[in-house]
Amino acid sequence: MSTLDEPLKKLVGGTTAKVLADSLGLHTHGDLLHHYPRRYVERGELTSLDELELDEHVTVMARIEKTEVIPFKGRKGNRLQVVVTDGRGRLTLAFFNQAHRAHELRPGRQGMFAGKVGVFNRVRQLANPDYQLMDDEDAGPAEDFAGRLIPVYPASAAMPSWKLSKAVDVLLGSLDWELVQDPLPEPLREGRGLLPLRDALQGIHRPRSQADRIAAQSRLKWDEAFVLQVALAQRRAADSAQPAVPRIPRDGGVLDAFDARLPFTLTEGQQKVTAEIFSDLAQDHPMHRLLQGEVGSGKTMVGLRAMLAVVDTGGQAAMLAPTEVLAQQHHRSIVEMMGDLAEGGMLGGSEQGTKVALLTGSMGVPARRQTLLDLAVGDAGIVIGTHALIEDKVQFLDLGLVVVDEQHRFGVEQRDALRAKAERPPHLLVMTATPIPRTVAMTVFGDLETSVLDQLPAGRSPIASHVVPALERPNFLARAWERIREEVGKGHQAYVVCPRIGDAEDEKKAKAKGRPPEGEDRRPPLAVLDVAAELSAGPLQGLRVEVLHGRMQPDAKDDVMRRFTAGRLDVLVATTVIEVGVNVPNATVMVIMDADRFGVSQLHQLRGRVGRGSAPGLCLLVSEMPGASAARQRLDAVAGTLDGFELSRIDLEQRREGDVLGQAQSGVRSSLRVLSVLEDEEVIAAAREEAVRLVALDPGLEGQPGLLGALRSLLDADRAEYLEKG
Repeated sequence: MSTLDEPLKKLVGGTTAKVLADSLGLHTHGDLLHHYPRRYVERGELTSLDELELDEHVTVMARIEKTEVIPFKGRKGNRLQVVVTDGRGRLTLAFFNQAHRAHELRPGRQGMFAGKVGVFNRVRQLANPDYQLMDDEDAGPAEDFAGRLIPVYPASAAMPSWKLSKAVDVLLGSLDWELVQDPLPEPLREGRGLLPLRDALQGIHRPRSQADRIAAQSRLKWDEAFVLQVALAQRRAADSAQPAVPRIPRDGGVLDAFDARLPFTLTEGQQKVTAEIFSDLAQDHPMHRLLQGEVGSGKTMVGLRAMLAVVDTGGQAAMLAPTEVLAQQHHRSIVEMMGDLAEGGMLGGSEQGTKVALLTGSMGVPARRQTLLDLAVGDAGIVIGTHALIEDKVQFLDLGLVVVDEQHRFGVEQRDALRAKAERPPHLLVMTATPIPRTVAMTVFGDLETSVLDQLPAGRSPIASHVVPALERPNFLARAWERIREEVGKGHQAYVVCPRIGDAEDEKKAKAKGRPPEGEDRRPPLAVLDVAAELSAGPLQGLRVEVLHGRMQPDAKDDVMRRFTAGRLDVLVATTVIEVGVNVPNATVMVIMDADRFGVSQLHQLRGRVGRGSAPGLCLLVSEMPGASAARQRLDAVAGTLDGFELSRIDLEQRREGDVLGQAQSGVRSSLRVLSVLEDEEVIAAAREEAVRLVALDPGLEGQPGLLGALRSLLDADRAEYLEKG
């Protein structure tokens, strides 16, 4: 009998075990047991072929419609071309020099076919796919799958779904179930009416009916939600036990002076969130708060007032920004908002003020040395910087608050390195302009309290968004350039955003990757340098056009942004370096080239750079993708709503949910196998309540050996470090 920590080599042999490890990351019996089917098909049920995405590795069930052997022209060999159908759409299977397969791949037969979706002569195809015929002529598979649902596993080119299925069959028959510990406490499982673990695992892999499958998935969703929420509850409990210096702003200090000069009233949302933050700052344990808000909702103002509150207590605050452009923009805007309050200790500065410093990697030696001195002796109460803040040379007199802007751009190590510069744990405020659905916040940021800003300040203008189908309607693209000319004629400015830079380094990387990665018919993404040259010589000739991208020298980037902000440039052709934080109220129109190459949330962020003043904003999403494609549907969704939270749900649905405990929540591999952070809100919320209750009663989980084992499995070395660093 086998146990879960045994290597797969003993179960399936060395060759298959190596393929499972290399292609799917499955090493032990436990890994295979928890590699659940992605979906199920019933005998006779065909896959919808018109929904297959390019470059996706798929397993489809279809019926063979046509088989043809086509000799190569001018050379030896042939291509066996098999057309399969679901009754509506078609897919071509191409086998090279394998004409012998024609005798079994005959029209009318039905089977499962697995491969990567590519394009040849503008027709979608699977090249040299694996397959298993499923009709009555194949007694083996028919016996294997008769009378039940057929599981379709997450697979790879080297390990198709049906081979995985056979390995799982062997495992289920050899496991010592007495040694498989249940992570759910018995009272919780019985109280929630959930299946025993053994029944759930057998039901997920070999359901006899849809009811079996649903019951198994319901139970295993609870396992994933509960184990994750227990890990986060333990983290929150540990945070609450840490000591911190309470930071209560004094009357008549720099915060009061700043508020007295504000030319506007804070929104209700800003006031509410500020009250939550100030309440946290007054505690004797560190604040751990996530501030998420719509583009342009005033997060920077809220963050600045929190920093000023800490300065009033004699402490210092550091804001960590992901790029030099954003750090410089924050520094400029904060100094402008504070006026002489940002020049404390300087000639002409306010007596109530403090010095607001900037620290980036490209600063000259004298300026850098002065900033380091101001931080070490406490003259600078606020510093805004990039990764340069993390370097060993940077020392603070009394670091009381760390503000992390656009958290998703940073590794946890970077955030932790800055917090470690304080004698006692500083308060932490994480800000993001990428709206996050509630259940995602409870998982990805489950150790942080969450505040939401969804109310825009008065005076902000609406942004109209439209998709420009460049191939179908080239006159629409011509009209986009006319709109830019019209806006510039009114005294406004414009952005043109491209996915690529187009310099020598760009070309070198593209050659190394091999192009085009998306399929044979697709051209490379448009580049900033190429588009800027074409516009300057063509439709925008005579306008002041400049470029901005991440590989420019820092001084050059800053010079371009200063001139654009001052209105001395008409059009900025840029990469996503302008995605967050850039604030030019006079910019009213943005044209995003190859918009389908960007994610939904990224497009929403970019769009937020216009309409920041009193004039209406316009965002044009240019794409050559056909109208029925998933990419165009994504763009239509962005054009159809300004609700960032709704778009974040769409974005998450399309990207998959990623590793909710990993740093790069990229959707490549997820620690969530059956739980959906979008669809299972009730389960996640209930699991959080149960986890908090259990951790309060048994912080070390001494009475829960099964749960401890599941936690160890979930929190491998990397994820444990992630949680420890907060």
